[in-house]
Amino acid sequence: MVEVTRTFAVATPPHDVQEYLADFANAREWDPGTVSCDPLGTGPIGVGSRWRNVSKIAGVETELTYELTRLEPGRVVFVGRNDTATSTDDIRLTPAAGPGTTITYHATIEFQGAAKLAAPLAKVVFEKVGSDTEKSLTRILGATA
Repeated sequence: MVEVTRTFAVATPPHDVQEYLADFANAREWDPGTVSCDPLGTGPIGVGSRWRNVSKIAGVETELTYELTRLEPGRVVFVGRNDTATSTDDIRLTPAAGPGTTITYHATIEFQGAAKLAAPLAKVVFEKVGSDTEKSLTRILGATA
């Protein structure tokens, strides 16, 4: 299992951050590994909404189906699955000391079968992805002063 956590502040208010992040299709903009992310279904976004996400990380392309499993004030959780991994993105939002939002982004990747052997190397790769994600979200949602 690989776990990566980042805590950082952005200038956008919590409600707007949550609305943006709840639509996982926006991962195309903020997740450095995402190649495409398309909704599976129509209608309003809520718990149970799903997306087909194709990512390319360290030269390896993979597809996961992500589902919004938790959406409540200050928290958004997505779980992505395929045959070799389960990825959970647990995002917590709190009002920052000044204007804006403090984001705590916690990603957990559990590998299945032979893919478990890649976990030690994956930790290094996903630490970089975590840092790049923080930079992307800060750029998109505004840096704090």
